[in-house]
Amino acid sequence: MGFNWKRSGLLYIVILVGAVSVATLLLSTPQKPAELPLSEVIAMSNSNQIDTILEEGPWLTVTKTDGTVVKTNIGVLDYKELTELGLSKDVEYEIKSGGIDWGNWLIGLLPFILFGAFIMYIFFRARGANNQAMSFGRSRARLLTMDKPTATFDDVAGEDEAKQELTEVVEFLKAREKFQSLGARIPKGVLLVGPPGTGKTLMARAVAGEAGVPFFSISGSEFVEMFVGVGASRVRDLFDQAKRHTPCIIFVDEIDAVGRQRGAGLGGSHDEREQTLNQILTEMDGFDTNASVIVLAATNRPDILDPALLRPGRFDRRVILNIPDISGREAILRVHSKDKPMDKDVNLEVLAKQTAGFSGADLANLINEAAILAARNGKKVISMEELEESIDKVQLGPERKSRRISPKEKEITAYHEAGHAFVGHTLPNIEPVRKITIIPRGLAGGYTKILEEDRTIYTRSLLKDMLAFLLAGHAAEDLIFNERTSGPHSDIKQATMWARRMVIDLGMSDKLGPRTFGDKQELVFLGREISEQRDYSERFALEIDREVNKLIEEGYSTAKKILSENKDKLVTIATTLMEKETLEGDELDELFTSLTGKESKKKLKKVAAVEDTPEQSKTKGKTKKASIIPDPLPKQTPPLPDSP
Repeated sequence: MGFNWKRSGLLYIVILVGAVSVATLLLSTPQKPAELPLSEVIAMSNSNQIDTILEEGPWLTVTKTDGTVVKTNIGVLDYKELTELGLSKDVEYEIKSGGIDWGNWLIGLLPFILFGAFIMYIFFRARGANNQAMSFGRSRARLLTMDKPTATFDDVAGEDEAKQELTEVVEFLKAREKFQSLGARIPKGVLLVGPPGTGKTLMARAVAGEAGVPFFSISGSEFVEMFVGVGASRVRDLFDQAKRHTPCIIFVDEIDAVGRQRGAGLGGSHDEREQTLNQILTEMDGFDTNASVIVLAATNRPDILDPALLRPGRFDRRVILNIPDISGREAILRVHSKDKPMDKDVNLEVLAKQTAGFSGADLANLINEAAILAARNGKKVISMEELEESIDKVQLGPERKSRRISPKEKEITAYHEAGHAFVGHTLPNIEPVRKITIIPRGLAGGYTKILEEDRTIYTRSLLKDMLAFLLAGHAAEDLIFNERTSGPHSDIKQATMWARRMVIDLGMSDKLGPRTFGDKQELVFLGREISEQRDYSERFALEIDREVNKLIEEGYSTAKKILSENKDKLVTIATTLMEKETLEGDELDELFTSLTGKESKKKLKKVAAVEDTPEQSKTKGKTKKASIIPDPLPKQTPPLPDSP
């Protein structure tokens, strides 16, 4: 153990104050007596003016008959020589043996003490820094023994295909002889790929828990330091530890922090990161064939990894963990709700239909938010009300019932949301409207929620109906108030994005035909698209703008035509919404049925008739999600797929 003085400035202050106090106490002396020449002292002794004389080294302390004390310096003279000089022998004369003058002694020794303390401080500080420097090259991986596994495959839901792929890894770690007898070689590395929140880290822990082997966990960023060579040293130390604990698993989270393509940095390569990557490549390809060490790594950006890292012999297998479908979401909700008191009316299948696009982390957060809401409301169990409320809270934020809005603004918002709802109910490709509200939530002044399918293919008719649905709020404001407001700006932004993608990415323009426009450039070191290289002329640029405007105008015209022909129904919905502030579920269905004579639930079967096979049509209606069109600011709309 070394001194910890550097960690406490208070200790320095205490030591300094103590040293000053002791020095002051030891060095404090009474008032110095008067000093007389030796001749006057001899004269006073002969005139009987002196009581006693005390010899202390070269000094005589003389006490006079009137009580005053004086001193005189005699140098090297002794008592005999003083009497010979005329000192009276009748005066009481005492000789005091010389002692240590502690005050003077400390004054002389204090500089050496302070210098020694300074040297000791520098020594221990340097030793601590040296220990820290020597530990730079040590791996910071955390070793977890699986005597009591923290996760198993039972804790992972919604990823059955990924679990099947990783089961082979578990079986190899448990009984590798079965594979080796057939000449099979287990993958040396498994790369877990998927969007954030899909359970990559949980899946890695589950593999270690199922296999019951030591588990080394480290983040890719922990390899890299400011000193060149430290990362490579940590990689060597990590793999050395792993070989001593075989069979085992090494898990590197966010490997893209160190595994990006070499030579892709601004102004040249990053030597430290590339040396670390080179060491990882060497260690993975240099394993002994019989070494039961498997490397798991996770990333959500596999496209920026170095190709040498992905070749067979290193990360030979890629396991995709995607956003769960409806059955996966239901299974995930079941896992996260099994330890929580749920009301008997809770229907996880209905929740799964409303949460398409949610990742596993989103669903876990949803259940937690519902539990918090139930506790806040003083309930002992979590009901469907809290669960549906938590969906909106996760997507948009908490309700802002305390926000004061003017009656005019409330009326505008009501007609805006009523426009969305009625057009969505009328158009054949828009799924049933589940909820409309004018209560502000998060940054939204109100919103309309529809149930939308988990889909990978978007038809042209669906997208055109979506444009009309997005612009319906704007059309309702224009129709009723003959005025345009700032409220629909988020709807207009989304509609413009969808229309532009229909033209330049999806080839859905009648005039321009089935081709794409623009070559999007992506720089690896930034990891995102930053520019678009135009591969078309100015004439085509003008045509693209015209086609985008045409699609938006068609959508707006469709919405305004529907609302103009049903203005009385729009007024009824808006008036009811202003009165109740929120319409949802059966109450909303009954309102639509009374206005249109149609049951909205029939629309659940309509989308399957466009391009689906008969087998797919049987399952449609079971994969619905909640799509929210908030105002005035939107939740980010999921992008269209680049390929079906």
